[in-house]
Amino acid sequence: MNKPVWLSERVQWIGAFDPDMRSFDVILKTPNGTTYNAYLVRGSEGVAVIDTVKAECADQFFARLEAVCTYAEITTIVLNHLEPDHTGALPELMRRAPQARLYISQSAQLMLKALLNRRDLDFTAVSTGDNVSLGDRNLRFLHTPYLHWPDTQCTYLEEECILFSGDVFGCHFCDERLFNDKVGDFRFAFEYYYARIMRPFREHVMKALTLIDPLPINMIAPTHGPILRDQPTRYLQRYRELSGQRLHKELNAGEKTLIIFYISAYGSTTRMAQAIRDGAEQVAGVRVSLYDMEGGDADLFIDLVEDADGILIGSPTINGDAAKPLWDLLSAFSMVNVRGKLAGAFGSYGWSGEAVQMLEGRMRGLKMRVPLDGVRVKLIPSAEELELCVQHGRTVGEHLTGSNAPRVIDMADLLASRQPEVESNATLTRE
Repeated sequence: MNKPVWLSERVQWIGAFDPDMRSFDVILKTPNGTTYNAYLVRGSEGVAVIDTVKAECADQFFARLEAVCTYAEITTIVLNHLEPDHTGALPELMRRAPQARLYISQSAQLMLKALLNRRDLDFTAVSTGDNVSLGDRNLRFLHTPYLHWPDTQCTYLEEECILFSGDVFGCHFCDERLFNDKVGDFRFAFEYYYARIMRPFREHVMKALTLIDPLPINMIAPTHGPILRDQPTRYLQRYRELSGQRLHKELNAGEKTLIIFYISAYGSTTRMAQAIRDGAEQVAGVRVSLYDMEGGDADLFIDLVEDADGILIGSPTINGDAAKPLWDLLSAFSMVNVRGKLAGAFGSYGWSGEAVQMLEGRMRGLKMRVPLDGVRVKLIPSAEELELCVQHGRTVGEHLTGSNAPRVIDMADLLASRQPEVESNATLTRE
């Protein structure tokens, strides 16, 4: 049961199976369980262990390791990623093989000490271009941060063209046949894993691919899921497709996209959304899309959000809060990288009007750029208020295209801004 699996004459899989796991890190469902893949590479002058397993599966790991080498033979331990499911067996491994040298990425140094709660660790920090020799086998390191932690790296076995990729190109799919040409159909798990784990870091995926693409690849050995020995470059290509911009063929050169999401109780916020759209469309080079969230699931729009340049969200204030579908939408933003995207909020209200500021606060928390104060209208917008919405949309469009005029600050405005409490109280009284 706990036998190693041979990848080649010099390389063995010594990981662990976890078929009963049904969720991982809270955010992923795992109907097929998962594997924790660890590997052993034998050279003429020593043995390397690449990654370990979570603590609860350590017995499987050590049984497989002991079947192929003694602890005295281990000269090298490589950690491609420091998450606990890959470092759980590390303290015991280092106790059993104290002579082994530990190799981690430059970015992993502080994380290693924090995760293991130890200050006496001896290790070597490596980056792209560094390597370690096992005699007639050589391991080369590739710095691939944020796939999906800052510490991640890949390790390349030069003589056999095997890429030990860490979490990237992996998935949560447990099948003891282990190789991609032997296991069941795991495509859904591969794509789901990318969407939930790697997609927010797609820019870093593309950078990693530029390092990996020049390498001859016979096999990709990730830390989760099937080992990719059959046509491994297909999975590199699929990552490139998934990480590419989806809308680039639909847009003209230099065109900016603005998405306006809204929900409306009695039509007032709808009218504001339409007026803002009309204003933004007056700016050359801006394409605007309008979506009523009452008729759509947040997950349907993630592709659009990922590729959009600007996002506005409109909501009425209901019981002192924004409407729930819009909070669901903002929650889905964590699946993609929205950092730096232009954002803003607007909406109508009847009494207190907190929704706009609450939405803006969440957007700032997501590191989105909120350059303009949101537009609020009490009850039904007048013709003058709708014209203000048009002007707001036009200003948003100008910010997107960089055509907005530099703001000139008047000293009288600065002095007036020193009396916020009076203005705020007056507003509360009027509402």
